[in-house]
Amino acid sequence: MSAALSRRAFTGMVLAGLAPQVFGRAAMAQTAVPEVPELPGTLLVPSDGISGSFESLVALARDLSKSDAILPGDSLSGLFEGLSYEQHQAIRPQPIPLSGDNDMVMLDALPPGTVFSKPVRLSLIDGVQTFDLRFDPRLFTFDPKVFPPDRVAQALESPPGEDLGYSGFSLRGPLNRPDRLDEFIAFRGASYFRGVARGMVYGLSARGLAIDTAAPAGEEFPRFTHFWIVAPEPNSQSVVVRAMLESQSCAGAFEFEISPGETTVMQTRCKLFPRREIDQIGIAPLTSMFYFGPSRRAGFDDFRDAVHDSSGLQMVTGDGRRIWRSLANPTTLQVSAFGDENPKGFGLSQRQRDFEYYQDADARYEKRPSGWVEPIGDWGRGAVLLVEIPVRSEFNDNIVAFWRPEAPLGPTEDGHEFNYRVHWCATPPDAAPLGRAYALRSGGTARNPDNRILVVDFRKDTAWAEGITVQARANGQPVDNVVLRRLPDGKSIRASFVRDVGDTPVTEFSMTLIGPEGPESETWLYRLARS
Repeated sequence: MSAALSRRAFTGMVLAGLAPQVFGRAAMAQTAVPEVPELPGTLLVPSDGISGSFESLVALARDLSKSDAILPGDSLSGLFEGLSYEQHQAIRPQPIPLSGDNDMVMLDALPPGTVFSKPVRLSLIDGVQTFDLRFDPRLFTFDPKVFPPDRVAQALESPPGEDLGYSGFSLRGPLNRPDRLDEFIAFRGASYFRGVARGMVYGLSARGLAIDTAAPAGEEFPRFTHFWIVAPEPNSQSVVVRAMLESQSCAGAFEFEISPGETTVMQTRCKLFPRREIDQIGIAPLTSMFYFGPSRRAGFDDFRDAVHDSSGLQMVTGDGRRIWRSLANPTTLQVSAFGDENPKGFGLSQRQRDFEYYQDADARYEKRPSGWVEPIGDWGRGAVLLVEIPVRSEFNDNIVAFWRPEAPLGPTEDGHEFNYRVHWCATPPDAAPLGRAYALRSGGTARNPDNRILVVDFRKDTAWAEGITVQARANGQPVDNVVLRRLPDGKSIRASFVRDVGDTPVTEFSMTLIGPEGPESETWLYRLARS
């Protein structure tokens, strides 16, 4: 089959396996594609809009920004209206090959329903051809234990007259084994997307853009309204996805070049066209969950010792400083800003990789990826913002981190461009030979209820220097009672101290281990908010 994928050939690949498998999981499409008659209500139609090139998206975003936003509203009907969570989970997408010459990447068009009520358009680019993928319920299978077969059959015979739109999509490829196609990226809900690396499971999410996060007037959530997925060339190791982002305050063009593997890397570029001056804007936002850990166990009646998708905010500043900020589930909203110029990287990391640390055989928190943002080029002055939101459930994300430029972003004909890589990985790509803060524990003391003991374990893969000292501060004042102990594993040093927090509402801690030649560890930070 030629590299150019015709509408007829694509429709044959999709529909050849649909009718016999309405109620079961479809097998992966084969590269040998039978010719079948083109059915009425063709799934793929030549696009009557833009080509889907990045330049065409930039031009569209620029034009959209010059007028008020007109965003489509909810569009659920038929089988997809009024679904419970369990019913929505019982709808499965049929795998769709992106190209006749590369059957190792499959597309899952995700069904609408429940909270995913706003339509998302999908288009496919193969060679010089751009096609819109029309909504059709025949692209899904419906569990007969949940959906009566006669109701499904009736719905398939009379599909919705309007184009409901999808809720997003995911991509599959040979991530873990060459003979199995596993999901490695999913775009769904507002501008959220999640990636996963080899041997890992989904955890934290990323977003296209954050606006007014933690602002008193409430947050604005931009949406990816239209995706263009480019069919990969034969033997290609990456997939290109482009997207149009829209909100009341901004329009933007995005391009992601996604390469799955031991680390799944997304080469990202975006051009933003604000409709107004936006002060509280977040570039390359990451969203995660921290419910509890050994740093704060009071009030958590749970058989597990820790529950979180990420354990800390990790940063490499423009001048090369390594910083680790341990996360918390606070009792009140906490916002921290870490000023910087031309940052080298930041992300939300999951450092504890042992099952014993979590003891959760279902959630497998030890397999949740870290998310790392690597800026490309100079981003200028600004700050990495960390938002910690109190939650009472592990099913609610409560951690947000992003870059906020120092100057607001305002309307401009040229737009505001940001280029960066997002790494989904076990360990962020920073090989500096420094000790890392991999565990934080704290608790009260028996003699004084206002006292808290804090225990920070630093681990280093290379040998520690002799004569290590510590620089520690609390709210800018020196902490002089820190005790250092080498642990039995031979790689770790424990730093512990007791602090009288008294009536102090918030205490900011910092600590660095120092050797004769300079820092032996990254700088550990922690905010202790009195409950």
